Amino acid sequence: MPAEPVAPPAVTDDDPGGRTARRVVAVVALAAVLPALYLPGLVHDFFDLKIYMRAMRWWADGNPLYDYVQPDRVQGELYFTYPPFSALLLRPFALLPLGATVTVFTILTALGVVLTTYWLVRPVIARHGLHRAFTVTVAVLLVLAVESTRETITFGQINMLLVVLILVDLLFAVPQARRWAGVGIGLATALKLFPGIFIVYLLACRRWWAAAVAATTAAAATLLAAAVAPGDSWRFWTHELWTTERVGRTDYTGNQSLFGLVSRFTAPDRPDRLPWLVLVAVVAAYGLWRAARAFRAGDHVAGLTLTGLVGGLVSPITWTHHLYWFIPAVVVLADAALRADRSTAEGVRRRRWLAALAIGTAAVIVYGVVTFQDWGVAPVRTDSPDQFLVRNTYVLLSLLLLVVLPARSEGGAGPAGQPTREPEKLHQMDRRPE
Repeated sequence: MPAEPVAPPAVTDDDPGGRTARRVVAVVALAAVLPALYLPGLVHDFFDLKIYMRAMRWWADGNPLYDYVQPDRVQGELYFTYPPFSALLLRPFALLPLGATVTVFTILTALGVVLTTYWLVRPVIARHGLHRAFTVTVAVLLVLAVESTRETITFGQINMLLVVLILVDLLFAVPQARRWAGVGIGLATALKLFPGIFIVYLLACRRWWAAAVAATTAAAATLLAAAVAPGDSWRFWTHELWTTERVGRTDYTGNQSLFGLVSRFTAPDRPDRLPWLVLVAVVAAYGLWRAARAFRAGDHVAGLTLTGLVGGLVSPITWTHHLYWFIPAVVVLADAALRADRSTAEGVRRRRWLAALAIGTAAVIVYGVVTFQDWGVAPVRTDSPDQFLVRNTYVLLSLLLLVVLPARSEGGAGPAGQPTREPEKLHQMDRRPE
């Protein structure tokens, strides 16, 4: 008699082949979603990078750098607004064909995403025994899906270069009290002023050596640019820096800062700056206080995340592609959820709350604020609660995270994979750098 057919073995949680199949399906599903998320951004056509390159060619032809202007349907007119040190580094790219420059910037951004994501999730993988290749792959795909990353790539922005420089300092050099700690932050500040908030963070953490190195590096890079282009440097620091209109309309929804929120209440008129400055002072003081506490507890990821969120809130203009800092916030929340005590009812509730906040934050930053919305070109005043919520989503999320983001005070693997130093010794380590 012929043998009866034998059913294949059921796939269970204990079946390595089943786990591998599920992981492959998850990775393929995430990768398949990316093209749909990037499709709306293709209209940007590397718009910002093209402005940089045209400004560099204009400058190379002997024209004043900050006279370059390009019409824009939303902002009216756009200029080259970066410090002169950025221009020194960008100018050689003007010698390349535009297509080659686009390719180089895209590849560097993608490499920056992979590198920084690995730095952030590696200690989480070690703490919780997660599958390394699968976790890193999923994390990288999710970071590529986030609106700030999509906007960075499709506009041709330099944000990931700045993130790499900052994270090298705050995840490696500063925790290990290296003599060169602060160089990355200093260079990032000279390239684009926003990272200067991390010098303030170092001061708040009493990392005097690293703060001095960062400030000195930024000053040296700035003086180098002044030696090469004295006229343009003088003009930037005495005039262009203080003219926010050159960067764009502050009321536009893409500006997710406190000043953007206030400007949307008064558009088309400009808001009173005194209430905004008071709000900035309160938010900066509270956020940096929490960031310094996280640092002293040994949680360098939470500390840099809180500082980045503060920087986005207090800057007069914070475009959506500047807000990388939600990404490490999701890592901190997910790690804290995994570490919650599941043996008690309170621990289970905490775990659920942190997991929900991590998933909710990830969903918000993937969908975004501007990618799938047409906010038009005319200034529109915020005049309803629903418009207030929709047009200020990142601002409100940043404020929420400033309050609720946990700082993990336990010992164990530090951000770079080394053991975390004793919390009470942290603020004493920069007196004598290695």
